[in-house]
Amino acid sequence: MPLQLDYYYGNEAEQYSFYRIPKVLFTDSRFKGLSVEAKVLYGLLLDRMALSVRNNWLDQDGRVYIIYTIADVMETLGCAEQKANKLLNELDAAKGVGLVERVRRGLGKPNVIYVKNFISGGKPDTRQESQIKNCENHKSGNVKTTSQELRKSQTNNTDLNKTDKSDTDPSIYPAGTGRPDVETVDNFSRTGEKKIDGMDKMSAYRELIRENISYEILLQDNPYDRERLDGFVELMAEVCCSRRPTVRINQEDMCTEVVKSRLLKLDSEHIRYVMDCLDKNTTLIGNIRAYTLSALFNAPVTISQYYSSLVSHDMANGFGAG
Repeated sequence: MPLQLDYYYGNEAEQYSFYRIPKVLFTDSRFKGLSVEAKVLYGLLLDRMALSVRNNWLDQDGRVYIIYTIADVMETLGCAEQKANKLLNELDAAKGVGLVERVRRGLGKPNVIYVKNFISGGKPDTRQESQIKNCENHKSGNVKTTSQELRKSQTNNTDLNKTDKSDTDPSIYPAGTGRPDVETVDNFSRTGEKKIDGMDKMSAYRELIRENISYEILLQDNPYDRERLDGFVELMAEVCCSRRPTVRINQEDMCTEVVKSRLLKLDSEHIRYVMDCLDKNTTLIGNIRAYTLSALFNAPVTISQYYSSLVSHDMANGFGAG
């Protein structure tokens, strides 16, 4: 049954945010063999690029990089792992057209992706024989498409549209523009200058926290705990984005910046420890959110004592005997 949706009236169509896919991917013969889905994926990666710029994710050479895992591709495009790998391979410099370059960082760490500048690889070849397709494969004649005609065409110019995850700055695309003037995510609520919106900030912290705790590895080891892991990430991101001066921890008001600093130091072992503690708790928890937040905050302090006591208990009961 189709959705019951309303019509657009007046300028309503201009009020939304959009992902942007460069037109050159459809008009330049260099990208003719690229699937439409791969072109869409490139647009998603470009969108994530702007977020990395704002978070100052640059390597030692000043090149912007992103973290976009196979799981991210699967979730965003709604495809299986095999298809997600295929689409990334289409874009990859080693196996495909060269629009992205993937760099491995070692066991347990997600790959770094460099999104390549589609303009810098030579002048786009827009003068090509193109077939106008009507209803997929029905031919309606051949026409020569020239750059002059493209400039005069009445296609919707989406170059100025904003994206959901980032207010994309076009200056990161053209070659030779130099290093962008960027703000880190921590500057969001501390300056009176141009700010990214709240969703951008949340997305940035989610990404940072997932990387800190090796989210993908935790998920592989605990496939049935996705909802709980996502809850941890969301809870920590909310605290990091909070504008309140204090956060309630252990039934006391603590400085938000102190809590934020502690949460951003958590790694996968701390998360495993908190999950273990929650699993072994047999008492009824009245406020699970407050309890979980306190457990996460206390984890760096109590984890060593916890495992030491377990070892002592095992030794006392003879489990450590040879």
